Amino acid sequence: MPILKVPVTDADHSEGGDAKAPVTLVEYGDYECPACGEAYPIVKAVQKHFGRRLRFVFRNFPLTQIHPEAESAAETAEFAAGHGRFWQMHDALYENQDQLGPQLYLALAERLGLSGTALSQALADGAGREKVRDDFRGGLSSGVNGTPTFYINGRRHDGSFDAADLIAAIDAQLAHAG
Repeated sequence: MPILKVPVTDADHSEGGDAKAPVTLVEYGDYECPACGEAYPIVKAVQKHFGRRLRFVFRNFPLTQIHPEAESAAETAEFAAGHGRFWQMHDALYENQDQLGPQLYLALAERLGLSGTALSQALADGAGREKVRDDFRGGLSSGVNGTPTFYINGRRHDGSFDAADLIAAIDAQLAHAG
């Protein structure tokens, strides 16, 4: 079973439990991927189920060959991260997945109190591109070959990503931890 080659650090986007949470769930995702869009509310439900016992980490894995807006959406989320709004932008991108594109990015930025002009400039300059590509390379080295791909405490979850399967896998980790 493949393992996570790039350890979770403070540079990652994490939500929920802190670094001492007994379980860390890492998702390599693509904002334009339909399966990732399906996984989004499931992950939210799993987070709610486990509360602070679960730390959720999101890493970018844009499949640009088949999803032309995936990289710019990821860069938009990284722009928001620079202003302390990563999770709000992450959620808004998935909740509006069928409308991805420059018009949506600007509207979301403004809704979050961010400058649309600054976002446009950041996208033009590729300001978030290196972080997105670092995530992608880390995913490749960890055996990610599609999205969404999940890792539970550093081991790839090869089961389904439905709520029952993820909850069972996380429960198994919690039982093992303690």
